[in-house]
Amino acid sequence: MKPLNSFERRSWCRTLTAGLLPAAVLWASPLVAAPTTATQPAKTNTIRSTFALPANPGEGRDPFFPRSNRPYETAMTTTNVAPAGVTALVVKGVSGAADRRLVIINNVTFAAGDTAMVPTEQGRIRVHCVEIKPHSVVVEIGGHYHELSVSDNL
Repeated sequence: MKPLNSFERRSWCRTLTAGLLPAAVLWASPLVAAPTTATQPAKTNTIRSTFALPANPGEGRDPFFPRSNRPYETAMTTTNVAPAGVTALVVKGVSGAADRRLVIINNVTFAAGDTAMVPTEQGRIRVHCVEIKPHSVVVEIGGHYHELSVSDNL
């Protein structure tokens, strides 16, 4: 048998598609059900997975990392302590006009509203300068507000 050229192949495919498409529609039509008038009960009971983290190794362990202490660390209580870097902040000075004051904290210059990483002996901490007063500065560190006085540090 001689192979079909591209024109004959396209013609053959069109004929096959034209013949099979109506047959497929007729075959699938009984599968599509008409809407029923009886209402089916709605599924209200959905099952949701819940996972409880163990508080100690006796309550359970991580199956993938059995020697890990990670699951128990989240169950430990934390105390609200001030960030360690607050005591390491030193206000070197306040300058500028009353409408545009500047402050130097640990050799980093701030204007009101500025945020910067300030180096301390414990490491770098993120400081947001909220307000600059004539002899003090209000800063935000870790969500806590602190007022640093110039006279205390000189």
